Amino acid sequence: MSMPNTAVGHDVPRIDGREKATGAAAFIDDMSLPGMLYGAMVFSDYAHARILSYDTSEALKLPGVKAVITGDDFDAVLGGVFLKDEPPIAMGKVRYLGEPVAAVAATDLKTARLAAQLINIEYEALPNVLSVDEALDPKSTLIHEDLSDYFRLKPSSFEGNILWKASISEGDVDQVWSDCDVIVEGEFQTQAQHHLYMEPCGALAKPEQNGGITIWSSCQSVFIVQQKVADYLQMPMAKVRSLVPHVGGGFGGKGGLHIQTLVAKLAMTCSRPVKMTLTRTEDFEIVRSRHPIRIRMKTGAKNDGTLIAREIDMVLDGGAYADESPAVLNWAVFVARGPYNIPNVRSNGQLVYTNKLRAGPYRGFGNPQVTLAGETQIDEIAQKLDMDGFKLRQLNAVKTNDAWIGGQNIDACGFDACMTGMLEATAGAEAEAAAASTSNKRRGIGYSALTHMCGIQSTSAEVHLRADGSVALVTGVVDIGQGSNTILSQIVADSLAIPVERVSFAAPDTDSSPYNWKTAASRTTYMSGRSVLGAAVNVREQLFTHAGEMLECAEHDLELREGGFVGVKGVADAQLSFAQIAGRAMACVGGPIAGTDTLVFDGPTLDPKRAIVDGFAFTNVGIYTFGMQAVEVEVDTDTGEVKVLRVWSAHDVGRAINPAMVDGQVHGGVVQGLGLALTEEMVWGENGNLINPTLMDYKIPGILDVPDFIQSIIIEAAEPTGPYGAKGMAENSLVGIPAAVSNAIANACGVRLRSLPFTSERVLRALDAAGK
Repeated sequence: MSMPNTAVGHDVPRIDGREKATGAAAFIDDMSLPGMLYGAMVFSDYAHARILSYDTSEALKLPGVKAVITGDDFDAVLGGVFLKDEPPIAMGKVRYLGEPVAAVAATDLKTARLAAQLINIEYEALPNVLSVDEALDPKSTLIHEDLSDYFRLKPSSFEGNILWKASISEGDVDQVWSDCDVIVEGEFQTQAQHHLYMEPCGALAKPEQNGGITIWSSCQSVFIVQQKVADYLQMPMAKVRSLVPHVGGGFGGKGGLHIQTLVAKLAMTCSRPVKMTLTRTEDFEIVRSRHPIRIRMKTGAKNDGTLIAREIDMVLDGGAYADESPAVLNWAVFVARGPYNIPNVRSNGQLVYTNKLRAGPYRGFGNPQVTLAGETQIDEIAQKLDMDGFKLRQLNAVKTNDAWIGGQNIDACGFDACMTGMLEATAGAEAEAAAASTSNKRRGIGYSALTHMCGIQSTSAEVHLRADGSVALVTGVVDIGQGSNTILSQIVADSLAIPVERVSFAAPDTDSSPYNWKTAASRTTYMSGRSVLGAAVNVREQLFTHAGEMLECAEHDLELREGGFVGVKGVADAQLSFAQIAGRAMACVGGPIAGTDTLVFDGPTLDPKRAIVDGFAFTNVGIYTFGMQAVEVEVDTDTGEVKVLRVWSAHDVGRAINPAMVDGQVHGGVVQGLGLALTEEMVWGENGNLINPTLMDYKIPGILDVPDFIQSIIIEAAEPTGPYGAKGMAENSLVGIPAAVSNAIANACGVRLRSLPFTSERVLRALDAAGK
């Protein structure tokens, strides 16, 4: 049939753009309900201590205070995704400084905060475990004494403060080291990074007459909130309604619960709505961070550049609770091979508890950390072999129909095209950098290849044809600022050949939206897009059935016509509008036209005959994506300052549903990656206190730190299973940046740094140590 292209591939403006630009968009802290109370929390003064008693009497005497809750007000229920180890509020002991231990609801925020200060909690201090070395020491104090009793989603090894171990191996690493002509090895250390979404976490809860609770929150999944709050409060999910207004960013930090359970408990205790929004400092101290990882890596190659072996050992600092750390560990272990055909690989990882803020999912999911190590060693091998780094990467690059470690087939791979696009975009850049260098301002170009994935878990969608021929799209997808509402509307519009303006998008609501796991893992365009397309195609099929009967012709003689019409091929005047067809369906035959689709990621599982896998929380992952990034830096050898001048970022997106939004994702991810590479680091003191929980002391790239030149290079290697061939790419644009910066610094001034971030002090010390 004829299918006019009306939306996909075009720079369609964001459907929420106007209300956000004008300030009309409502976020959690903009919301208010009649009789609403305000919440505040009490936070632990210790990183590790037993709770001996609570004294809430003075707080309850304060006029305006309506409720105080502590761990004593909850059932002894532990939550978690892969390991159930976390209470809804501290119970029996605290495990990091700043952990919530009590919460207050009052008639105004000032009173609530004052009441929180009046609560007295008596502790018995316990020894702190603040580093991975302390956590690995079998003599250290146990952070979770009942670790062996916790529910585990999948089997894994554990001991002491090691909560999860995972590994994957293929080939025979031990036997091939002697066959290597060149071997490089080293240790790398990455830091905790805060998600720093524009909107701090917040929630508003309203008790219902039926004994249920309605929760609005800044989150990445209304369904995750519903399920987890219901678990903690021991309520049927049918009694917990979860909604979301606009969300000011997430990046993984809002992928699980934050304060929703406490706000819901306060509201139910008071029988009144309660709202709580974290301050920026509170958000820093109690939500989540990126995982610090210590990585030891060894890579071997032949003289001709063929990579033949890689061995990786890593330790992830998971903080006080497991959260989604086992999955981050798994993914880091899984992608540490890099986007190369290396036949002999052994990748091991351990995840440890420490008395610090929990670590959790963060854009890249452990991949930027291991890519730093892997791509540094690719450049080091190239240098030892006196070979161009691009040639080395191209020689070993995975291609379409190659197998990933574990045996999964790569059905579509644009990696070669990304490298070719990068070569063309950066032609002459290295010569320009060399020519612009001076005795104390050294310029260099660094490259990094990357792989990631999109997919996993389940989703569903509904498309309803309205009486006037417009359509309503209903999903459970939360748009956290990346533009998914627009992307999914474009897919519907294109599949039905109507303008995007004729597609409405319903906000997620667990009472009325079809299920979607969450906005994470670069999965929305690929997974939800597949489901949305399936539902729209279902509507199209029904349109053709009705039109065939109305026009008295075979369905295969029909075609969609732009603007919402079904017509007979070759007969210009023989057509029906969607409105005419909708009228017949609603009033006469068949009933209202609606399409539905539901799916779970259906890719192949890991092959146990090909790889030895242990401790993996997942056995099948999504579609593989690829990219290549380059950074030009200028290093001041007198001060150690690193200035980023230009960035190039090439990504295989399968098909760009909205090229402008791809470009926006690239720019945002690049800047976030530059923060990880150069400036951002959460630092804890010797007592377990976060030293820099404010934007005064936590340094994100400012406007003067971001280069004027960031070029996105869109590569379209269509994914057979993706909607219109599309893949996800939201995380990719961050993944390779730290490695590219590292290689650029080495190219500029000949020193290699192995600990993030590459601050001026660290660069200067490296220069001094190298006598440069």
